[in-house]
Amino acid sequence: MKSVRDAMLLYAVTDRMWLNGRKLCEVVEEALKGGATMVQLREKELSFADFLSEAKEIKKVCEKYQVPFVINDNVEVALACDADGVHVGQSDMEAACVREKIGSNKILGVSVQTVQQALDAEKKGADYLGVGAVFTTSTKSDADFVSYEKLKAICRTVSVPVCAIGGIYKHNLLQLSGSGIDGVALVSAIFASDHIDTECRELLALSKKMIISAAGAI
Repeated sequence: MKSVRDAMLLYAVTDRMWLNGRKLCEVVEEALKGGATMVQLREKELSFADFLSEAKEIKKVCEKYQVPFVINDNVEVALACDADGVHVGQSDMEAACVREKIGSNKILGVSVQTVQQALDAEKKGADYLGVGAVFTTSTKSDADFVSYEKLKAICRTVSVPVCAIGGIYKHNLLQLSGSGIDGVALVSAIFASDHIDTECRELLALSKKMIISAAGAI
């Protein structure tokens, strides 16, 4: 299994709106074939039973590729399917409560937009932080926008790994070089593609280039 920091390189976050008749576990496997380093199952509309069924399927695929698998928000589903961890936002269950429920051996990710939120999340047990939206995106309001300088400040302030999310595609990924992030979390850049495995290979190469170029500049 990858370390949490290594898993940040190309973090695939699911969205069923892009399925176009395909099964979610099939498109997730395409992403993993292309080199996705971590998978988050995000489902806001499914019943508990359907969410759990989906989670069990995708967990098997992630185990096959030895990639960490986390559940967005739903701690009960994560525990029921024995996922590798949980990711929560600022409006979800508080990080400290999630940590208490999942124990010390599970991964806890927390979405943050400010340095103070980042410090609080780390203090309460977060293993990694998701920061965004780093570019304007139709799925996030302007209030959620995180500037490059703020992203850099967050990375400087915490010791846990950080991944950027929000509006990231091949054409702008390298603009995040030098920010201090450990990788990128992507939704439509992966799952809206007609050739997910190929897209992931190209995105992974860019993410590695971003990290290497930043290391070389130190």
